[in-house]
Amino acid sequence: MIELGEEAEDETTLAEVHGMNQQLQAAVEAIEFQRMLSGTHDRNGCFVSVNSGAGGTESQDWANMLMRMLLRYCEKKGWKTVITDYQDGEEAGLKSATFSVSGEYAYGHLKAEAGVHRLVRLSPFDSNNRRHTSFASVFVFPEIEEEDINIKIADSDLRVDTYRSSGAGGQHVNTTDSAVRITHLPTNIVVACQSERSQILNRVTALRVLRAKLYEKEMEERSAKASEIAGEKKEIGWGSQIRSYVLHPYKMVKDLRTGVESGNPDSVLDGALEDFVVPFLMGVRRDVKDEE
Repeated sequence: MIELGEEAEDETTLAEVHGMNQQLQAAVEAIEFQRMLSGTHDRNGCFVSVNSGAGGTESQDWANMLMRMLLRYCEKKGWKTVITDYQDGEEAGLKSATFSVSGEYAYGHLKAEAGVHRLVRLSPFDSNNRRHTSFASVFVFPEIEEEDINIKIADSDLRVDTYRSSGAGGQHVNTTDSAVRITHLPTNIVVACQSERSQILNRVTALRVLRAKLYEKEMEERSAKASEIAGEKKEIGWGSQIRSYVLHPYKMVKDLRTGVESGNPDSVLDGALEDFVVPFLMGVRRDVKDEE
């Protein structure tokens, strides 16, 4: 059609070809992105855990900002979220929190946010208004159905404690021992849930989180073994810093894995993460020679 349009000098045909080409490009990009979300559990929902790093109130406030960013991203994607566990910070923010995400490809997208996030800003908690650097980490676990994996959880391996829920949740939640904390004794993994009024429902949700964490632990151990066999050294667990959010002396968000930058941190912190998530999932990686 390009050749015919050029021979006939037909602008209408060339315009039509241009439109078709744009549609084709968009379709190819969509298919390529879909291919990047073809992992075993990418289509599943997930659990997201946010934890403050060292630094007390500064990091706890940053962890709270980080959780809000992720919740806003989920809201923009149309996914349902439920905060299942929340531990208040000492003066502000949070020490740790976990929330569930229900929606197609939630895990496939949010796994791009797993890692350590760094914030640089003038501290609102410093009377001298000095610049502070804070760290918080994000862990993402796919929601795993019992029949999907061969992970058996024996009752004898569990220690179940109940306690009074903290934080927002209504009068009933805060005055009864409805919250549940489960410790998996063989691995010492601890999970908790306080989102439901029923102790039974909180136990069910906590077991779902535990199953997801045990699956993730199994995958990490397999990855470590594969890296060892290949003679590679790969940090596992908290991992390394993946993104910096600088609010002073200039404003910029930079993903250290892909090199993607944004000069509008306010928008990013309000959940505009797609420009960071998509390049990472598409396999974009910055030159290792680039300076961080």
